[in-house]
Amino acid sequence: MIQFLDLKNINLRHKNSLLNAFAEVLNSGWFILGESVKRFEKEFAHYCGVRHCIGVANGLDALTLILEGYKQLGFMNNGDEVIVPSNTYIASILAVSKAGLKPVLVEPKINTYLIDENQIEDKITSRTKAILPVHLYGRLCNMEAINAIAKEHQLRVIEDCAQSHGARLDELTCGNLGDAAGFSFYPGKNLGALGDGGAVTTNNDELAEVIIALRNYGSHKKYENLYQGANSRLDEIQAAFLSIKLKDLDNDNRLRRSIAEYYTDRIQNELIALPCSKQTIIANLYSHVWHIYPIRVKQREMFQKYLSENGIQTVIHYPIPPHKQPAYAEWNSLSYPLSEQIHEEIISLPISPVMKQEEVEYVCKVVNSYKL
Repeated sequence: MIQFLDLKNINLRHKNSLLNAFAEVLNSGWFILGESVKRFEKEFAHYCGVRHCIGVANGLDALTLILEGYKQLGFMNNGDEVIVPSNTYIASILAVSKAGLKPVLVEPKINTYLIDENQIEDKITSRTKAILPVHLYGRLCNMEAINAIAKEHQLRVIEDCAQSHGARLDELTCGNLGDAAGFSFYPGKNLGALGDGGAVTTNNDELAEVIIALRNYGSHKKYENLYQGANSRLDEIQAAFLSIKLKDLDNDNRLRRSIAEYYTDRIQNELIALPCSKQTIIANLYSHVWHIYPIRVKQREMFQKYLSENGIQTVIHYPIPPHKQPAYAEWNSLSYPLSEQIHEEIISLPISPVMKQEEVEYVCKVVNSYKL
């Protein structure tokens, strides 16, 4: 079976370095907010080109703490609105709700799966305070247009970079394309830990200072609590692991791009909708890091069964759109037709920096042979 994502071998490439990093943390005797976290925060801030990186427990917390930070600074209040894509993993929307704010959904473009910047202004009201673009599947949103809208309406732009580590727009790296950004280091991400982890990046000194406290019970000084904070700290061991894996991120993304380009060039089946053309890949080479390679197909269950029977593991990202989830029952009667179409048809082919060329070729062969 060709695995969708071979996490074992992805991490075994770093086995000796990871074991040495574990021993270093163990021997230090310091396990919370120590030197490993400080080192990774400095390294990742430099990588993203920002002044501040704050390590937190996971990607959901990263986004939630940014919004809570803006509330503490007086820029947002409970009930204010944040514009988010209707086609996303639910964590992007949960963060808004958890912060006591109101998510306002905007449909994607069918050719990118990303928030349609042309529909954003129609959803802006007097209560709108921020736009939260999600660089879904590893592809950058149209940040130039989104930032222009935000500037005109005096809104904050908060990037969800959970799937886009290392994606670049000209000389800027994601995490430095808005006012603040949230990252996830879930094991399956392009930069993945060996457990949960996350980070906030920003150039805003005041916001960074507040989030540093919020992640640690609202405290800068032990037993003195400025805010009603959370326990959301990046683990020392995971930070040490991430420092090792960060060194290979750009090369891993290069390998993902090469697989994506091969798929796009060689998959030729009229039943399959590809995520973009080869020309688009070439024209936007560094703005997509291919966290997944999503295709669309009618009768998806039949297609997935066919691939499995031929030794190819796939994953569906994601089967149910957020507005149809029981968690948001108040939205269940709403219609977001493009999001619903995407969630009904999307399926992800195997892609990872440890895939063998013969595996990539086999996937293309099997996909091209599919017929109803």
